[in-house]
Amino acid sequence: MQQSQRWKWSKKKTQFPALVFVLFLFIAFSNLHRERSILKIQESPDLVLHRQDSFTFVKPNLFTLQNHAPGVLNRFSTCNSTREYSGQKILWTARTPEYGHRRESLERCDVFSGKWVFDNASYPLYKESDCPYMSDQLACHKHGRPDLGYQYWRWQPHNCNLKRWNVTEMWEKLRGKRLMFVGDSLNRGQWISMVCLLQSVIPADKRSMSPNADLTIFQAEEYNATVEFLWAPLLVESNSDDPVNHRTSDRIIRPDSVLKHASVWEDADILIFNSYLWWRQGPVKLLWSAEANSVCEEVDGLGAMELAMGAWADWASKINPLKKRVFFVTTSPTHLWSREWKPESEGNCYGEKSPIDSEGYWGSGSDLPTMNMVEKVLNKLSSKVSVINITQLSEYRKDGHPSIYRKFWEPLRPEQLSNPMSYSDCIHWCLPGVPDVWNELLFQFFSCALRTGPATVNAGVTQFDSLKI
Repeated sequence: MQQSQRWKWSKKKTQFPALVFVLFLFIAFSNLHRERSILKIQESPDLVLHRQDSFTFVKPNLFTLQNHAPGVLNRFSTCNSTREYSGQKILWTARTPEYGHRRESLERCDVFSGKWVFDNASYPLYKESDCPYMSDQLACHKHGRPDLGYQYWRWQPHNCNLKRWNVTEMWEKLRGKRLMFVGDSLNRGQWISMVCLLQSVIPADKRSMSPNADLTIFQAEEYNATVEFLWAPLLVESNSDDPVNHRTSDRIIRPDSVLKHASVWEDADILIFNSYLWWRQGPVKLLWSAEANSVCEEVDGLGAMELAMGAWADWASKINPLKKRVFFVTTSPTHLWSREWKPESEGNCYGEKSPIDSEGYWGSGSDLPTMNMVEKVLNKLSSKVSVINITQLSEYRKDGHPSIYRKFWEPLRPEQLSNPMSYSDCIHWCLPGVPDVWNELLFQFFSCALRTGPATVNAGVTQFDSLKI
């Protein structure tokens, strides 16, 4: 076959000298153009967009791009127009671990796999009424919940025990440090839980809480430590960054920049991030940093979250884990449809008083495509970010939500009051309750008592020892 082809070429080659010459010129020109493109990237890598596999990749977290300094988004920001999503992706790569930090598989205990055990002797870890920083959104007993069973459940891993919460030990690990929660109202709930768990041993005149703002700070003078919450529900800069007057509809994000928020969280010693709920509210508008005319693109929530996670991961990939500890909390599930745990029913979490006892239960309140995307990002950051996997253990707790027992910021209509399920909050969590367990898991990490398998947590005892947290 090859000989026949060569024969045909030799018979006809004298007929195409011009074609060969043109082909040679084309190859030479292509190589020259490629060399110039590579040189351009080397000279100015931060200002170049490049194509790969038909996508356009954008380098994130640049202060300026193409000599354009974008204005800061706020709740008054709008798009001049909206066009179809161009398909641009975030260019980030996981850095090779530089600090000898790696994941280890220690199968003796997976603290995220277990069951809920009723324990009214050891729990709750604090009383709702004893925490002056309790949120009315989470104070279920204060707002009329008659049953208190939701406070008495303890998380029991299958093959080990969680270390018992010790408030003094936790403060010692936080001495001289800034612990900051960054995210949405679910992460704020975990922050409030942490403050309630910690505040009892600090004299009233030795502690303070700043007013509610973008960054809210609880300070313990004796330990020279702070426990802080930064409102950043979409991780990247957005028009929803006001903690009070935010916009859940018509959301606009800068998908390629966490710089606004990172300027605040950069100096924290320990960071706990979350992101999920705000991406499940329909399409999101994208306003790229290079866009000078407020022309937006639109993409679905999953696509927008993937872009935001890429910009965040670009920042996270540059940290030194010997100096800064970063955690990412997985999806906090919702319980909006009782038919998922009680077939043929038409309710939600309203009236639920006990956990789901079917091990491995999984509802639609945890979106698997979104979780798979996040997992891929976090796996590439395994040397830099530890994962607190709260999803499965929280899936069981259909009883742990405020339901109707919370403060609602807008008056309820008569038709709502006549149908409690219609306004039940099956997203957030009562306190004391499930978020306290999330913080117990953090305490477990800080104590270095146990380390879990490779799919969820990176180990690295030396990392904790050097940071002394």
